[in-house]
Amino acid sequence: MIGAHLHVHSAFSFLEGASLPQDLVRVAAEEGISTLALTDLHRVSGIVPFLTEASALGIKAVVGAEVELLDIGRIVLLVPDTAHYSALVNILSEAHLLAPRKTPYVTWDTLNRWGKGLMVLTGDRMGAIMRAWFRGQKMFMGELLDRFIEIFGTGHVFIELPANYLPGDSALFRVLTDLSQWKNVQTVVSAAAHYARKKDFATFDLLTSIRLGQKIEDVGPGRYLNAENYIKPWQAIVTSLAQWPEALRNTLALAERLQTPQILHKRRTPHFPLPPKTSAFEYLRSQVVAGMRWRYPRNARDVWPRIQHELNIIESLGFTEYFLVVWDIAHYARQKGIRFAGRGSAADSVVAYCLGITDVDAYARNLLFERFMSPERQEMPDIDIDFDTRYRDDVIAYVQDRYGEAHVARVATYQTFRQRSAVREIGKVLGFPALELDRLVKSLPEASLSQIVARWDEIPELRQYAERPMLQKIIEWASHIEGLPRHIGTHLGGVVISHEPLSMISPREISHKGVQIIPFDKRDVEALGLLKLDLLGLRTFTAVEIANQAIQQSTPTFVYDEIPLDDEATYRTLRQGDGIGVFQLESPAQRSLAVKLEPDRWEDIVASLALIRPGPIKGNMVDPFIARRKGQEPISYLHPALEPILSKTYGVVLFQEQVIAIASTLAGFTPGESDALRRVMTHARSVEDMRELGQKFLEKAQARGIDPEIAQAAFQQMVGYASYGFNEAHAAAFAATAYRTAYLLTHYPTEYFIGLFNAEPLGYYPLDVLMVEARRRGVEIQPIDINASAVKAQKSGTHRIRMGLAFIKRLGIELAKNIVARRPREGYKTPRQLRSCGLNESQIMVTIQIGAWDETGLSREALIDELTLPDGLVLTSKISSQKTPSPIEQNLWDYQHCGFGQHQQWMAPWRNLLTQQGFVPINALDHLPAGRFVRCVGLLIRPHRPPTRSGKIVVFFSLLDETGVLEARLGPDGYQKFGHLLFGPRNPVIVVAGRIGQKSLDVRAISVWNGPG
Repeated sequence: MIGAHLHVHSAFSFLEGASLPQDLVRVAAEEGISTLALTDLHRVSGIVPFLTEASALGIKAVVGAEVELLDIGRIVLLVPDTAHYSALVNILSEAHLLAPRKTPYVTWDTLNRWGKGLMVLTGDRMGAIMRAWFRGQKMFMGELLDRFIEIFGTGHVFIELPANYLPGDSALFRVLTDLSQWKNVQTVVSAAAHYARKKDFATFDLLTSIRLGQKIEDVGPGRYLNAENYIKPWQAIVTSLAQWPEALRNTLALAERLQTPQILHKRRTPHFPLPPKTSAFEYLRSQVVAGMRWRYPRNARDVWPRIQHELNIIESLGFTEYFLVVWDIAHYARQKGIRFAGRGSAADSVVAYCLGITDVDAYARNLLFERFMSPERQEMPDIDIDFDTRYRDDVIAYVQDRYGEAHVARVATYQTFRQRSAVREIGKVLGFPALELDRLVKSLPEASLSQIVARWDEIPELRQYAERPMLQKIIEWASHIEGLPRHIGTHLGGVVISHEPLSMISPREISHKGVQIIPFDKRDVEALGLLKLDLLGLRTFTAVEIANQAIQQSTPTFVYDEIPLDDEATYRTLRQGDGIGVFQLESPAQRSLAVKLEPDRWEDIVASLALIRPGPIKGNMVDPFIARRKGQEPISYLHPALEPILSKTYGVVLFQEQVIAIASTLAGFTPGESDALRRVMTHARSVEDMRELGQKFLEKAQARGIDPEIAQAAFQQMVGYASYGFNEAHAAAFAATAYRTAYLLTHYPTEYFIGLFNAEPLGYYPLDVLMVEARRRGVEIQPIDINASAVKAQKSGTHRIRMGLAFIKRLGIELAKNIVARRPREGYKTPRQLRSCGLNESQIMVTIQIGAWDETGLSREALIDELTLPDGLVLTSKISSQKTPSPIEQNLWDYQHCGFGQHQQWMAPWRNLLTQQGFVPINALDHLPAGRFVRCVGLLIRPHRPPTRSGKIVVFFSLLDETGVLEARLGPDGYQKFGHLLFGPRNPVIVVAGRIGQKSLDVRAISVWNGPG
């Protein structure tokens, strides 16, 4: 291998690169390139996959970045070794933190502080030296070189000659060569690559057009003239720059000098401030012992060996201080009264339970710690904690204050071109009309764009378009950018804490949310050795706390955390499929499962959360589980030793922990080895890997006296279910909240719906559905009132909820607060008073249109008239003969300005007409026999096409009227006929006809309902 590319952009240059870092490396390997640098614009976000792939393929990987020197031009910075990596990190941090967001640049001061020892290339035609030439600043070119040499050092500055076959290159390169001889600076060559292969130029050109906001046919200085900015074979560069052999030799010599920085997979654990003369392990042990006495007051001695086992693994893997940090955060939240709960595989840990991080008793449930951590896996522990959304940022602020801003930052997410955004952007630059493009985007099914093109004729919502060739062209080009990074965002709750200052590890920048982030996602921060915590916001906890406070106003003795787990009425609610509003159990699939499963115990809730997943559904696990649970099918075990493991799931392998336990019990695998086995099975490794695993399992099982046929059958059962299995600890963690919210819905519907309304958006269903459910449960919804409403929804009677001012779309929370804070004791008398609250005329008009002034006794006509009078004038008479708006007119205003029917649901005014036309209200279906053919009209809610066992497309959707929610199913043939009415631009009100099923409708026909006539 020979040759070097030292100026290369990937897709992490955001619209200035068209290939992922790993693809660039693969192409370089194919072309025999020995050294490759990644020099993305103002960032190093792509270096983890870049370094990883280069190491695998034997290519020397050099880390660098291109930066914009303020008012001068770009330069390429290269890191010569590990020691100088932090210098580049600090330059990039200052480029982002000291400049306006989205327009980073470096200054001479920044380069003076951090540039010493880095290598610098002068860049291509966007570079500082060439830009000076094109500006006619010949003397300035020499001055720039002098300054670069002063900053970076002699022998660290190189003039770049890019092999891009551009007009005027020969003359320009002669000037640059003369300049290099004058200043005793070496020249080097590059391809200034922005994509991997020559054929990728078209994709790059489209991305460039997106960046410039141009159509593809537009001509401008920002567009590249040819397809020469790719990873060329070294011989192609030698041929194109044969006149400059010294530059070619210098490039190879520089590549020899540059070394790959060793920055991956170094453990960078956080530091916990300890009491004097106390080790981290001693302090952790003392906190766990205290927690053990709290959690296990009667059987601490029985639990202690398990705790010791976990503590020993935690200490041996070097995560002691990490656990102390997580304990500290949980302790802070508990002290502040912030509701939280740990979840995920961390709930497999008794130590986490004793520290108060999780609320799942892993000892009582016999959960395996090795599913969370094991010596064999040597991976970072993954601890997720959900907090009441209102206070999640307070918790993160505590972490930053406690451990120092230099050591704490949020994790980034790479916002990629997704299906719809890719089509929108490509359609725009190809000149497709905006309205037509919007219709197309809304019609796209959930599949990759390449799959959509291949299956065009099978998708009814696309067949309706006459412009097929043009649309297919758009989608085909969009598929080339689908998945490429578009810009950087903030992870919902990912936080890294490092003992080592982050300035040694990663650049930092300000995100759109105004917080400091490191520009790596959750996978890459682990590769960098940083430990990540997920401090997430859960709106359900917000709803629970609001409901809890409302309940305690009338029932002071109520304690949410002491809700009994055996309440028959709560289980009855779930069995009847009435769980709309219940955390994790409200989706149509979950409610349908509940009707079939008929839950009456805690374990049924845990199992339900694991069953409704793509894996169990595709693997046909749901029906056998239900049949065994209900005694309709015998429960059997391949071996008596499996009964303690599988009895809770009736002989079905449902949880990942069960796979680990089976391997340990039958074959004598250590728990860590068993988890490694599970992971290989889960990720569907090669046939050879599976064969070797099976052979090892069979040999070890037979050595323990297990019959070979039983061992083989057990292994096949594990293989069949491992990829579908769910984490039991996670299911158990969510089950507590799921059950308790079902209890609130059953016994305190008014207070619980107040919580749900005020925590929106959350859950599966929109607010309009929740309001129908509240009314169905006997809760009266009172509309927004200018003098009676608070900011949010509040209880206004035993079974009444008054909607709050913040629910008006055009107001928002701050203006709603102003209205309440400035409200006169006697109440508002005229809409003009709202001007002092910061509302403009159109916002005030909205309050009149939604009826917020109706209780004042003033007609809306008079209110509008007075609003339009000049200041100082008032109407002498406020009596009007204007009629009150009709229910239909009021609904129009409510849905336009609030998004829901605060006076009544959309279909209510039409009920008499619908009955005359033979349409059945949704609540009447419960009293009709199964199989009856009916027609219903309602609002279309959440049509979707989930994976099915057969692979055929089946559509599920909800239909809403004023009496309730109907879950509907449209089969494959029906989808081909009526799919275009459910997806894409659509009328929100549809007619469905079909046969009644169990809490559902098997749809045979769909049409649009356009009102009377």
